[in-house]
Amino acid sequence: MNQERIYKVLLGPLVSEKATMVGDQGQVVFKVAPDATKPEIRKAVEQLFNVDVTKVQVSNRKGKNKRTIHGMGKRDDLRKAYVRLADGQDIDFMDVE
Repeated sequence: MNQERIYKVLLGPLVSEKATMVGDQGQVVFKVAPDATKPEIRKAVEQLFNVDVTKVQVSNRKGKNKRTIHGMGKRDDLRKAYVRLADGQDIDFMDVE
């Protein structure tokens, strides 16, 4: 996998209440591209963060329809990846220089 595709697969970490709860169990949650596959997500996380990935689960959330001033609108769809890391490994997003 080339470097350009790695940066297009992972869009960023997802920070929510559920993401912090699964973080205690050794999982990390990422927003991923709509066309990303599980093997691509695994390789991207392993290469970017130098960790071992044991399992990848992907979830698709449909965007809600909302009423706006200009009529009906739709929020964007979201694809999330729950990445389980090997025992003893961790990714710390707060340790940024």
